[in-house]
Amino acid sequence: MRPRQMHLGLFILGTGSHVAGWRWPGAVTDFSDLAACQQIARTAERGRFDLIFMGDNLYADPGAHPSYTLRLEPLTMMAALATTTKHIGLGATASTTYGDPWSTARAFASLDHISGGRAAWNAVTSTNPSAGPNFDKPLPGHAERYERAEEFIEVVLKLWDAWDENALVADRATGVYLDPAKLRAINHVGRHFKVKGPVNIGRSPQGRPIVLQAGGSGPGQALAARTADVVFTVTQDIEESKAAYRAVKDRMPAFGRSPDDLTMLPGVMPVVGRTDKEAREKLAVLQSFVDSTNGLQLLTDRLGFDMTQYDFDGPVPELPQTEFSQTFARVLLAKARAEGMTLRDLYNLNAAARGHWVLCGSPVTIADTLQRWFEERAGDGFNVMPPWFHDGFDDFIDGVVPILQERGLFRREYEGTTLRDLLGLERPPPR
Repeated sequence: MRPRQMHLGLFILGTGSHVAGWRWPGAVTDFSDLAACQQIARTAERGRFDLIFMGDNLYADPGAHPSYTLRLEPLTMMAALATTTKHIGLGATASTTYGDPWSTARAFASLDHISGGRAAWNAVTSTNPSAGPNFDKPLPGHAERYERAEEFIEVVLKLWDAWDENALVADRATGVYLDPAKLRAINHVGRHFKVKGPVNIGRSPQGRPIVLQAGGSGPGQALAARTADVVFTVTQDIEESKAAYRAVKDRMPAFGRSPDDLTMLPGVMPVVGRTDKEAREKLAVLQSFVDSTNGLQLLTDRLGFDMTQYDFDGPVPELPQTEFSQTFARVLLAKARAEGMTLRDLYNLNAAARGHWVLCGSPVTIADTLQRWFEERAGDGFNVMPPWFHDGFDDFIDGVVPILQERGLFRREYEGTTLRDLLGLERPPPR
């Protein structure tokens, strides 16, 4: 048996995960710059990362994170990156609330063919009501969004499995192009969708694309345990991360799945310096770039309440659960209560990495911390969120990755040809 090894994903935001990362001298300032995105992808592949993952935003707000307001559409960008990379997985986000299963299944199967088996779909329910007016559809409640998402994913999986292997015959002598016995309608009829199928593209190179998810609520964890191949988690604490890891993995046997069939990746924004002191100084410079108005807008979006009405230097108020993004709010408010934070403290924490874990230190310090989290099963690896590009990512690739490789924790070379190969997952037969 090969020793357990980390998986590393890159969460790509062209202006950096830090809200003001674009202000770092020489940093990328435009997430619609394809040449910059191609360079980022080459760097991730040089670092032997498993996949590049791109989130999405379905509205434009000048007060939001720059890379969510101005960006390329995820599937389009990943298709472009497929032509300039060879090994790394390519994950794009598509909403189950504002999309439809047939188009989604077709698009990601297409990306899998274009990339030679490296496609991944990040299935999200969408959480911000600002997107609704762009689709003439108000944001449904939390429970309804997850009910719809469960059926949506079920339909997509059926559509991917509606084609058997080798359905394309293309026999010039007989004139038989497709074997009709190897593709079929799915005839799905449910509460939210009625889909005949199949899609008009054959079975994908890796059987079916990888399914990514990020829900941390109870319904989100149940959906992940049933359908996901990779789960991105939000965390600020190792014990909290270990609890989330167990909560999802322990649910999987009930769905006939092994815990090893799922890779869990906590999000982390690493600020790497030659020394711990230099790393802290870098973070301080980044924080000095944050505009208070912009920072409060980001906190308002995360918590689902207008935070401008509260005393900036007063305690973090008690806030009820909303119908919007519950996981980020729960994680941030729990940390604020545990550490007695003021609203200013919470604002600074959220401004740094939008509610994700910030890890600041030398390459050895960061490698030591990631190793501890990995070995104590707080995750199967990490979703790395560089504060800015390109130097902020290069520091991790050139400083931290070699240490992880020397310790036998991370691959030195790619093995296999598909994203399933990189994740150690079997190619699934048609269901």
